[in-house]
Amino acid sequence: MSHASRRRWRRATTSAATAALLCGALLTFTSAPAAAQVRLGSGSYTTVLPPGASGPSDHTGAPVAPKVTADFTQPVVTNDWWSSLIFQRYPGNPYGENLYAHPLSFKAQAHGLEVGYPDTPELVADGLKYQYTHSPDFVLGIHGLNAPAAKVAGYSDWTVTADLSDGTRQLRTTIGQGLPFVYANVSGGPIRVEFTAPPTVWRRSGNAVGVTVNGHHYALFAPSGTTWSESDTVFTADVGGSGYASVALLPSPDDFDRYAPYAYSFVTSTTLTYDYDPASATLTSTYRVTTEAREGTAQGTLLALYPHQWKETTTALTDLSYASPRGPMRVVEGDRFTTELTTHGILPSLPTVDSADHQRLRALIDAELHASDPWKGASDTYWTGKALGRLAQLVPIADSIGYTAGRDALLDLLKNKMEDWLTADGPGDNAQFYYDDQWDTLIGFPASFGSNTELNDHDFHYGYFITAAATIARYDRSWISEERWGPMVTTVLRDANNPDRDDERFPWLRSFSPYAGHGWASGHAGFASGNNQESSSEAMHFAASAALLGSLIGDEELRDLGVYLHTTQASAMRRYWQNADGDAFPAGYSHDVVGMVWSDGGDHRIWWDGTPEELYGINYLPITAGSLYLGHDPEHAAAMHQSLVTRLGRQPQVWRDIHWAHQALSDPDAALAAFEAQWQSYEPESGSSKAHTYQWLSTLAEFGTVDTSVTADTPHYAVFRDGDRRTYVAFNPTGQPLTVTFSDGTTLTVPPGQLATG
Repeated sequence: MSHASRRRWRRATTSAATAALLCGALLTFTSAPAAAQVRLGSGSYTTVLPPGASGPSDHTGAPVAPKVTADFTQPVVTNDWWSSLIFQRYPGNPYGENLYAHPLSFKAQAHGLEVGYPDTPELVADGLKYQYTHSPDFVLGIHGLNAPAAKVAGYSDWTVTADLSDGTRQLRTTIGQGLPFVYANVSGGPIRVEFTAPPTVWRRSGNAVGVTVNGHHYALFAPSGTTWSESDTVFTADVGGSGYASVALLPSPDDFDRYAPYAYSFVTSTTLTYDYDPASATLTSTYRVTTEAREGTAQGTLLALYPHQWKETTTALTDLSYASPRGPMRVVEGDRFTTELTTHGILPSLPTVDSADHQRLRALIDAELHASDPWKGASDTYWTGKALGRLAQLVPIADSIGYTAGRDALLDLLKNKMEDWLTADGPGDNAQFYYDDQWDTLIGFPASFGSNTELNDHDFHYGYFITAAATIARYDRSWISEERWGPMVTTVLRDANNPDRDDERFPWLRSFSPYAGHGWASGHAGFASGNNQESSSEAMHFAASAALLGSLIGDEELRDLGVYLHTTQASAMRRYWQNADGDAFPAGYSHDVVGMVWSDGGDHRIWWDGTPEELYGINYLPITAGSLYLGHDPEHAAAMHQSLVTRLGRQPQVWRDIHWAHQALSDPDAALAAFEAQWQSYEPESGSSKAHTYQWLSTLAEFGTVDTSVTADTPHYAVFRDGDRRTYVAFNPTGQPLTVTFSDGTTLTVPPGQLATG
């Protein structure tokens, strides 16, 4: 099993406390009956689970259904910070795992909801991981509550409402990322707060109490006319047959009066909207909360922002702050805040420079084309996807050197493989997609690494399919038409990240957490550390492919989705995986990069026993023109490369092509020289090729490093700088000539469907 195979296997089978539970073999089966197929243009998917295949399952292999209440009416969400509430991974735990919303953390149990504030990091695994572990300060419940399970009653963009009911009593709590409040609706008995240590009461204001427990400060708010009764570590309030309460986490006891006005302004919904303006190269994201005044007239609330938000916000910050695994959180007041980010362009490919050896490029392309198996034995969604991506990257290179026959042969390979996958009764190896209407998801079979049983990694896998489709569409628009393969391609895309809130087939943005600013890989989040994201770069690859496909088919909704995902994740990735600002990792943590971000922290390890090269490289690959974000700060990119070299005590030997490509973003001449010395003997990473690596390195050696000081009025551009010389590149996805204007006044006329360089 390859290193990357071990990574995916371990992600798919690791429990909350240990790694390595189960390993399922790839599945083979016959096509589903025609009656089970849904036709979309020339393509189709099946609605019957293929014989012998498994859908979402617990860790024993038994099928699982979403844990939702009878009044739940929304598409089923997975891959979020709270997904262990809805996806029961472990038969003996119907309550879910630790939930890290930041600044608060939670865990459901029979008697209520544990609430804590993990503000102190600890180093574990010999200092490889830092974590802010959930430790409850109190349990919020109802007197006598003994709920047999936790269920999801509803959700919004970054909140969830958890239901704990026992037939007589019902507790519904709304919790969310960035919310320092817990909002509770109760029936069937008095509300009950049991502290885990004797609390110090420092404020009594009738229906409100201020306490400190375990060094953390809270305010308890019951309806007017009620009072809190105290007995040892238990506080109760009789809120009537159907009542409510809220609890606020205070930075300091002195902040009681700042939080009190919002105690009864219950957050009922949260919504992210984003607006991409090509003319100004600006992405504006607005985070809104909808509130209901349970008492009084207060509107809005207090919201704690992650660093990638508060450092880019146009909204005034208060002086309030909290600790979190991502660094300090700053607080805004009101019903919304806005961030603005510059969009630095997404290219479909780099130009090929004249100084490159075009004959060598042709020979290297032929080596891939004429291999005994261009797919390298791939049969499942992930490895087929990697092969699709590898071959797709060669198409524009062949075209750029005038190797039309090679280009068309590559396109034929891509089309045949894609058409097989995009039909439920394709002629090939029984590859197909299955729609699970219980979980509102599209699963590719043969599946791999938990993409079926755990709903892991859909954006990682499917991003390669979207790249292949966009590459075909670049040269054959009819192939992607509504009458042919377009509807199936966009259906695959929408499963991973759907921009359409009205599309009931899939949840909105399955694989992306809008408040966190990045995605989560695990479908069930069944870990004590919450959810995790390892390969941030494969999530970025999906984003780039979505933007390109949207532009090529004239779908601005998909284009803007890709731009939003790519721009936002780039801002989060450099901070939370690479500590670029220097304040994300806690003091005493000796590593300057993590392989994985967890809900409770970060880990300088990966999902397999890999080399240091793989730990760094898993957040770089696949290298495409959409990877230029890794070089937006050449000095930081150089520091990352040097960090690896220092750790190794030598230049990288594993995945050399990935690290040469990354090194070229800060020192392209050195990277090309290393390639030239070894190109005939090294083994490419499975998703890469010698032809693509050589073209990437030779182009950057001539163009220089990425220059983000200049923007353009199109989504698809890049600017490079080598000394005093700038090179401008733009892509025109339309059928008409396009004049691109750069912010320094330079203009570039780009023919239809072409790259242009100036």
